[in-house]
Amino acid sequence: MNTEELNTALLALIGKKQELQGLKYDDARYDDVEEALHDLEDDFNEQYGDYLEAALEKVHTDLQSDTDVLLPTAYLPSRPGVPPTPKEGVWVDSEKYPGKEARITLIPSPVRIMLTVGKQVQQELWQA
Repeated sequence: MNTEELNTALLALIGKKQELQGLKYDDARYDDVEEALHDLEDDFNEQYGDYLEAALEKVHTDLQSDTDVLLPTAYLPSRPGVPPTPKEGVWVDSEKYPGKEARITLIPSPVRIMLTVGKQVQQELWQA
């Protein structure tokens, strides 16, 4: 796996997601940006999906979670270069953190999977 290419693709995907979030629905560019985002997501999942899904499966197992593993694009943060907020990523039920809201996020530079539990715990669980 070429991690530099993976990171570049992940940054492009997050950038396009951020661009779409900055547009209003009535913006003339909205539909085109949304379609470009979906195309990037499809390409990303096709090219890196198996690799990242295996890593996500391991993370779910390590967290003792029976929450379903989703497509890697579901785990994206809204902005690159900053730690994920407690509301970003995918919620997971974890026996290691009972009664707490735990989320996992796929973040770039370097490509890694982060766990966020409330406002106190942020932990790297996997790195490409």
